[in-house]
Amino acid sequence: MMTSDDLADLRQAKNLLENPSLAARISNVIGAPIEKGLSMLPDGANEIIITTTRKALGTALDFAISTMDDGPQQRSSDWLHKTFAGVSGAAGGAFGLPALAIELPVSTTIILRSIADIARSEGESIRSPETRLACLEVFALGGPASNDDAVESGYFAVRAALAKSLSDAVEYMASRSVTQNTAPPLVSFITQVAARFGIPVTEKAIAQALPALGAAGGALVNTLFADHFQNMSRGHFTVRRLERAYGPVLVKQVYHSL
Repeated sequence: MMTSDDLADLRQAKNLLENPSLAARISNVIGAPIEKGLSMLPDGANEIIITTTRKALGTALDFAISTMDDGPQQRSSDWLHKTFAGVSGAAGGAFGLPALAIELPVSTTIILRSIADIARSEGESIRSPETRLACLEVFALGGPASNDDAVESGYFAVRAALAKSLSDAVEYMASRSVTQNTAPPLVSFITQVAARFGIPVTEKAIAQALPALGAAGGALVNTLFADHFQNMSRGHFTVRRLERAYGPVLVKQVYHSL
């Protein structure tokens, strides 16, 4: 049986993971539903977003974690990373979609470092291949893939969908001292994550493409973007911490009963 504190942690994790609300929060900022902004995106924007998203994920991981070390658990620096993400988002608000190819890899790296910081605060070894890829996995929790239905888009369903490619990528990374992002196991995993990450990236791009948003609004949108993935990360690594303590089967059963 779980302790009352761990049960409370799992309940909070579920609240974070099953209620991703990035589109609603951005809509509040821009004063209109995100869907109305789809017409603001120029022709070819979706292809730009897909390509930029994959590139951002493919290059961010090692750089984001290279300056971090394993050590005693400590509180994560969430506000610091959100501030840096906001600064990078100012370019998106000032220059709109054309800036995405430059801004998204920067903000993704900042957010991924924040995700790793949260993972470390939950007792993860950020030097392990499994933890590094679990950090990247967080980006898949930010929104459903285009072919998802309501049943298939829950937290554990997403993890199940990624399980095979994640396992293959972990095995590849564990067997090599130097890894290449172009290796088939990593490409497969990154492609799956990018399919889901592209949804919130599109929502962000729509908001930052609005002419009236400006640099200050772009910074705010990026701050919300970072905060969203910090929430997903906190929920994800809380669940993983409890799985290490109680086993995946029990944690999943209790999670679904809450």
